[in-house]
Amino acid sequence: MKPSIDITNVLLVARREIHQILKMKSFWLTLLILPVAFALGPIFADTLEDNEPTRVTVVDRSGGDAEQALEALFAAEEAQGLLRELSRYVRRYDLQHADPQAPWAKHDRWYTAADIIAFERAGGIEAALEKIDAVRPEGVPAFEPEETQYIFSPIPEALIAAEGEAFGTQARALFDADDDTAPEIVVLIGENYPANPRIQLFSANPPQGSFVTTIQEALTADLRARLLAAQGIPPANAAAVQSAAPIVAVDTPPPGGGAREALLVRSIVPLALAYILVMSLILSGSWMLQGSVEERSKKLLESLLACIRPEDLMYGKLLGSLSVGLLMILVWGACAGVAAYATHGVIADMIRPALDPVSSPGIIAAILFFFIAGYIAISALFVAIGAMVDSMSEAQGYLMPVMLLILLPVTFLIQTILAGNSGWIVQVLTWVPLWTPFTVLARLGMGIEWWEMVGSGALLATAIALELVLIGRLFRASLLASGQKPSFKRMIERLRGTPG
Repeated sequence: MKPSIDITNVLLVARREIHQILKMKSFWLTLLILPVAFALGPIFADTLEDNEPTRVTVVDRSGGDAEQALEALFAAEEAQGLLRELSRYVRRYDLQHADPQAPWAKHDRWYTAADIIAFERAGGIEAALEKIDAVRPEGVPAFEPEETQYIFSPIPEALIAAEGEAFGTQARALFDADDDTAPEIVVLIGENYPANPRIQLFSANPPQGSFVTTIQEALTADLRARLLAAQGIPPANAAAVQSAAPIVAVDTPPPGGGAREALLVRSIVPLALAYILVMSLILSGSWMLQGSVEERSKKLLESLLACIRPEDLMYGKLLGSLSVGLLMILVWGACAGVAAYATHGVIADMIRPALDPVSSPGIIAAILFFFIAGYIAISALFVAIGAMVDSMSEAQGYLMPVMLLILLPVTFLIQTILAGNSGWIVQVLTWVPLWTPFTVLARLGMGIEWWEMVGSGALLATAIALELVLIGRLFRASLLASGQKPSFKRMIERLRGTPG
């Protein structure tokens, strides 16, 4: 009868494995990637974001007030968007009591011109923020209004007298000039407007569809007003007809409560867990392989095997790899917690609600089980590879197929869940032990039946037990047959426990 596993030897090997990995510079560089990303992410986001408004010039040669109509409509749309964003902010943090009668405290409407007028008469965004800040609890981020998207600039001298093709030439020359005050969009309304309703738009870059739609809406209203006036209808009556619009009542879920948005929020942490499991496995597995190759090249294995059994060495390496992986995850999780609860901004607002679906004791226990089980199942493959090879070049030959076998289905799985799909392929991956840990972790956000979790977990545990028996045979035989390149036939013989 073979002696049982010596826990003392297993712990000694695990400690040696951990110490060996902690000495690697690549480990510390990898460990610091996520904290640095959390720290520099908002800085880079602010730096890369283009907050400069687009400069627009309107050249109206028809003698009308189209420019004023355009400016008024763009200002109204900007105010409407500001009211919507402020309303969502107030609703997200339950700040309606700052001014219950204010338009931004009401969520059951599509804001109209009357709401915008009431908002401006009450002092606009400055007065609203003053009231909100008076009741805003500590820890709730301040509302940051978006920058103005378009500004209207005076007509450059080069365009005042330009006619026909020369006008377009001068406009394009302004676009090419290195001048921060030159217009980026020029709208030309001809002398024969509205008899000739053709409007020319010159742009330095392809204009946004929303801009063209707003231009068309404003000029359509102006054109109709002129045509009605030409028919003898008083301007006041024409304006009343044009401004008539239904009042639209809007019923929307709270921020983060929409079907698509809620699915994405719920899936952030589960998908991140699946991705982190893949990355930490690949990293710790490569470090363990590198250590095993160094042990062979420096003839340290013979000394180790003189003191401990191959089984103790294998389980010690597994325990060491698992410990390093959990250490990485704990550090990254702590950084995510700091980003969620000790800071403000987009990252914090995204992480806080995303933690709710994985905060129950049962889900936490499931996460720990599938995380550890996945680590053991995949790390055992790396241990077997390390026992069979004598150099890193040989290790890469075995490692690449294993990584592709893991990464390709997991990549497909993440894309499928982000698309809100839980078809038969996801169900199949749930019950294949190699991919069970990643699939179950990724499905926690979109929902998984308890019987699927328990059943796939039991199948995974059974597969790991069988895997450890087979890998143990391969590990022991490969160590004792050092220097022999294992053929496929020899590997099968070692897995069966026969000499080879």
